[in-house]
Amino acid sequence: MFIQSENKVISSIQLLDEYRNNKQQSYEKTRIPFTGVSERDIYNITAPFEDDGELVIAGRVEKRDSEHSEVMFFINRDGHWVQRENSPVFQLQDPFFTKIGDELILGGVEIFPHPTLPDALSWRTAFYRGKNIASLEKFFEGPDGMKDIRLVELKDGSIGIFTRPQGEKGGRGKIGFTKVKTLKELTANVIDDAPLLNQFSDDEWGGANEIHLLPNGLLGVLGHIARFDDEGNRHYYSMVFALDPENGNSSDLQIIAERSDFLDGPTKRPDLVDVVFSGGIVRKPDGTAELYAGISDADAQKLIIPDPFKPFEQ
Repeated sequence: MFIQSENKVISSIQLLDEYRNNKQQSYEKTRIPFTGVSERDIYNITAPFEDDGELVIAGRVEKRDSEHSEVMFFINRDGHWVQRENSPVFQLQDPFFTKIGDELILGGVEIFPHPTLPDALSWRTAFYRGKNIASLEKFFEGPDGMKDIRLVELKDGSIGIFTRPQGEKGGRGKIGFTKVKTLKELTANVIDDAPLLNQFSDDEWGGANEIHLLPNGLLGVLGHIARFDDEGNRHYYSMVFALDPENGNSSDLQIIAERSDFLDGPTKRPDLVDVVFSGGIVRKPDGTAELYAGISDADAQKLIIPDPFKPFEQ
């Protein structure tokens, strides 16, 4: 496993070629059977996590022709994931979670009217904290216009922060990393000032989706890399890399899944057919992992793959 101070910028097309050439195992693929949300789609889900003694999945729920979504919580009942009774519903997109200390941290993307462009939307990442889902309360909002902010508790108890600015600093979207000692030091300025990792070309973009603290202190990052083709269609791939939080050095990106690895299914729009949005990974003792992902902005599936973080621990 190679952690380096300066990364090579490798295009998603080249990474995809490497992935296809090296893939040897047939993957088990499954659609997550959600029920009880009428005629709405559930996608961009989290991996299951424990809350008050039962496994819960948070998912983005919305109509096919809308961007106005809700984040709901689902539990498994007789093989189907149903909405958990008496759980809160948040006006968010693309949920994620982590644990810091003894608290659950839940986040997602808030949309709101753009301050200067009529009939347009802007967005920001909102964070909630509590002992459990029922007690979650908002405690922080990231800078306007930034998605894919992620937090992780490091080995020494400090907080690692992954960012993804766009525009003058980040172009179409690049990953940054910084640290604070406690959540009290988390500010929009700290996020804005995070140094960028050298990972994406200017015509591509990516973000961190879920962070795993590995036993050796490195961070295993599950994320996505994306591009447009000449017709304006979007292509999103699930990827991983490792980062050393002591010096900010990281490994090269590796694609771990593409759309064709999953079952055929619906799509929100024709330009979103080739989209895998990484949700979360559950690592298994047998060296495999369950990858939970949003598919084509209309579906949620699970893929069994070799544990992509295991090489980073060796």
